[in-house]
Amino acid sequence: MTEPAPATPRGPRRRDRRGRGMRGPGVLPRTPGRPETRTRRERFDDLVLAVVEEVDGRWADRLGTVEYAVEDTPHVPDDWDSPDVPLGSAVRGTGGEPSRVVVFRRPIEHRAETRSELDALVLTVVVEQVADLLNVDPSVIDPRYDADDD
Repeated sequence: MTEPAPATPRGPRRRDRRGRGMRGPGVLPRTPGRPETRTRRERFDDLVLAVVEEVDGRWADRLGTVEYAVEDTPHVPDDWDSPDVPLGSAVRGTGGEPSRVVVFRRPIEHRAETRSELDALVLTVVVEQVADLLNVDPSVIDPRYDADDD
């Protein structure tokens, strides 16, 4: 008869058996079906909304109706020859169409290394787009605007 192999000492059994990292939420939700923590996209949308409310609140009488949007990435044409990716876009309204300001999330997040840089970059992009719609210098729109922060 052969002897059984000696039992190897094992630590506590883990859920990460195959090295793929933690599965599931890190925090259990208080309300079932709704994540407890906000996603990066939701946090970015909140940041843009805060900046837009502040800027639009001061300039609504001159701006008129403006639609603000956040998109993940810009759609650049195939013949785009600039090395820079746009961070935002402003389109003047015509006739019954409102003006539209779009902020592109991924290029902005890619350029910002810290939360404060992200805040400043979102402010810069929104202020520049609104200034473009009003044909004024961006520092007129918001005194915190600094052209050197690009």
